[in-house]
Amino acid sequence: MNIVEKILARASGEPLVRPDDLVVGEVGTAVMIDGMFSPAMWREILKVADPSKIVIVFDHLVPAVDAASAASHAVGRAFARRFGIRRFHDVGREQGISHVIATDYAYALPGTILVNGDSHACGGGAFNCAARGVGYPDMYLAITKGEAWFRVGETIRYELVGTLPPGVSAKDVFLHIAGTYGGHVNQNIEFGGPGMAGLGLNARRTLAVMGAELSAQFTIFEPDELLIDYVKRRSTQPFHPTWPDADAGYREVRTIDLSAMRSLVALPDAVVNSSVPVGEAEGVAIDQAFIGSCANGSLDDIEVAARIVAGRRVPPGVRLIVTPGSQEIYRAAAGAGHLQTLAEAGAVVTSATCGACIGGHMGVLGPEETCITASTRNFKGRMGHPSARIYMASPATVAASALAGRIADPAPYFQP
Repeated sequence: MNIVEKILARASGEPLVRPDDLVVGEVGTAVMIDGMFSPAMWREILKVADPSKIVIVFDHLVPAVDAASAASHAVGRAFARRFGIRRFHDVGREQGISHVIATDYAYALPGTILVNGDSHACGGGAFNCAARGVGYPDMYLAITKGEAWFRVGETIRYELVGTLPPGVSAKDVFLHIAGTYGGHVNQNIEFGGPGMAGLGLNARRTLAVMGAELSAQFTIFEPDELLIDYVKRRSTQPFHPTWPDADAGYREVRTIDLSAMRSLVALPDAVVNSSVPVGEAEGVAIDQAFIGSCANGSLDDIEVAARIVAGRRVPPGVRLIVTPGSQEIYRAAAGAGHLQTLAEAGAVVTSATCGACIGGHMGVLGPEETCITASTRNFKGRMGHPSARIYMASPATVAASALAGRIADPAPYFQP
């Protein structure tokens, strides 16, 4: 069996699972976000299966942007008190985007199942966790009975080889996959191979998060020493690093040569089959540049942006907005001086939130505006007005574009 099949088999108590099987498996972690507590959508829960397996994270509209979001937070706080939910990330020091929190705090444990009411939960797959977003009925099942059901999909294996060139990142690798192979509807994605050693956990999380944009069920990485050591430092919970069997079955095995990757841009309104070399979009004037979200709000992403803008200024008429993925990342970036560098260049650095990525607050686009974003989605109306045009690229490309006032290649900033 491959990795996802082995995790689902273990969780369901089955000796073997195959594509098209339906399984009911034990949920290791159920993550509830602030939107789930909206009074208009909330359904009263009378019991929970295990409070220690529930995580609550306020992330979408944080701090509260209006009376409705404040009411959602109040419902969530009452729920946490009622059932003694200790892993509660309210507005404050331990707040952040739920998918980042799941990895910052090692809630997404290797070899286990994690569910979340938000589609980008698949980011937990960077940690060898079978993580995915599910609908609210399935979330209620996970919370009250501690289980969830899944249809086993076929798996595409990506064998990573080589090393990324300077200035090229995991976001560019994703854009290559999306542009070359298109959607992975109802399929799983498995990453492994010798090239994985050159990708840090943040880079892997970018690739795992973006699996949602390929319509994949699960996106998962093989475990390695880097991951296992990280989890051991941050969690005392038992976990099960899971590798594929030598004879594991795949729909297809594809090789990605990381050394051949180049900076890419996804054109507005689509991610799949929309990638072009940055040179083909170069020169498009922009109004806003955004770096953040669960895909690209890591310390690595903020560091590369600060490196590019250091000693330079964003020109008038361009807004550069940077949103760390968690308050822990915010503090680390501040301690390293990155936030000061960004602010001096003219960037606005926000607290950790889904904010601009979802078109919720702190960076909403107006009519006919053009944005280049290092976030999760670029479809029409995602970040604000439906007439706005949203290009997607890596943090390096976004930072270079912010300085130029138009889409620009980041390569010159990485020349020796």
